[in-house]
This record gives sequence, structure tokens and C-alpha cells, in this order.
Amino acid sequence: MREALAEARAAGEDVPVGAVVVGPDGQILARAHNERELTGDPTAHAEVLALRRAAAVLGEWRLTGCTLVVTLEPCTMCAGAAVLARVDRIVYGAVDLKAGAVGSLWDVVRDRRLNHSPEVVTGVLATESAALITQFFTHHRFR
Repeated sequence: MREALAEARAAGEDVPVGAVVVGPDGQILARAHNERELTGDPTAHAEVLALRRAAAVLGEWRLTGCTLVVTLEPCTMCAGAAVLARVDRIVYGAVDLKAGAVGSLWDVVRDRRLNHSPEVVTGVLATESAALITQFFTHHRFR
């Protein structure tokens, strides 16, 4: 999670969310932070970027055995991407009561109708993760 927090701090003008994908051997395969403002891409969430980069490293889309570690609870898009990528585990820090889809507002990853259900670990360095978000929105306003 500390690596994901470091990524979040590098987000610049974007909402400070960081993600890493850890391989089955415990090595970090990929890392990313939000890049929506930087790229103008509404799908450039940290999780999606990290999953894409990890798939490129592995040479395949199935991230079986991998763990997605993210500072903020994934939204529906990112939770869906994690399920479709077949990650074994999602670890996140702060809960997102406005858009979270891994247990708070929705629970996409535990929907029994889907063909894959990753393990979920919540609250890892949650205070530090939430503080980054709070500080950001204290100093920034968006249209």
C-alpha cells in the first residue's frame, strides 16, 4: 500500500489515487496514478492503468494470481475491470461512500452472477489514503 500511496502523491492535478499490481511472486508488476486530467481520458483511473500495464508486462490479459492494491475503493468501472482481469485479490485503503463498488455503495466484485470473485481486503492504511483525498479536495475545485 505504501507504493500505491507514493503513486497517489504523484497524481499532480488529478485526484490522488494510486494503484499497484503485485504478481504472484510478490513483485510489483505495474503502478499508476489517476491521469484523467493529464490525458483527458475519463477511463484513466489508476486501477485501469495499472491493470493495463500489468497485462502488458505479463503478455496476457488474465492477471490470475495477482493482487490489485489501491488507495481508494474502486468505482464500478475499476471493480469491473478487476473482475474481468481475473485478479485474485483487491486490497484498498479508504472507503468511497460516493462511488465505491467493492462493498460500500455497490459490491460488484461479490456479485454471484459474475464468473469471477476476487478476495477483498479493506482498510489498509485507510487513514493515510483518506487524508490525501481530503487534502486534495480542500485545495481544489472542479467544474
